[in-house]
Amino acid sequence: MTKQIVILLHGVGSQGNDLQPLARLWATTLPDALFVTPNAPQRFDQGPGYQWFSVMGVTEQNRAQRIVAARAEFDRVIAGILSEHAFDPQNDSLVLAGFSQGSIMALDALVTGRYPLAAVVAFSGRLASVAPYTPQPGARVLLVHGKQDAVISWTESESAAQKIKALGFDVTLSLEEGTPHTITADGANAAAKFIARALSA
Repeated sequence: MTKQIVILLHGVGSQGNDLQPLARLWATTLPDALFVTPNAPQRFDQGPGYQWFSVMGVTEQNRAQRIVAARAEFDRVIAGILSEHAFDPQNDSLVLAGFSQGSIMALDALVTGRYPLAAVVAFSGRLASVAPYTPQPGARVLLVHGKQDAVISWTESESAAQKIKALGFDVTLSLEEGTPHTITADGANAAAKFIARALSA
């Protein structure tokens, strides 16, 4: 039977279980999908929780290098999930959905073409990976961002949408008026419908 695996990637200082409510919500729209909410591989270096990479002393100049350095551990996490569930890249479907730092890593995976992705959903993120990009074709991309986000500006998703469209992807950008750095119910519901369409394509 064809499998649909949706991996939810949390933000810095959070943990996988924090995204379980989102997974349960999406399961009502996507009853055939398997939802996995892993912890990032590194302990958060400023408190409880986990991180995909450290944000201590992070700058526009060094962020890309930190993402590159985080790829090996990120790939081990994803590869472990795919192996555990006997993912078949020829027949099964994979979706990455991230929030904040999780979105940064999901978009990095998209533009580097490391996985055969059916869809990527990025809440409150940015495309911080540097070109040249080597994407695999076919994924649909949804970027959701609040226009009152004081952590990562909504203009980062606007910029990401332009760059990802230029790579030939089908991209949807949803900007939410008055929304801070969070996932809203409207955004979550829209993402569930988006993923369902991508998986049925």
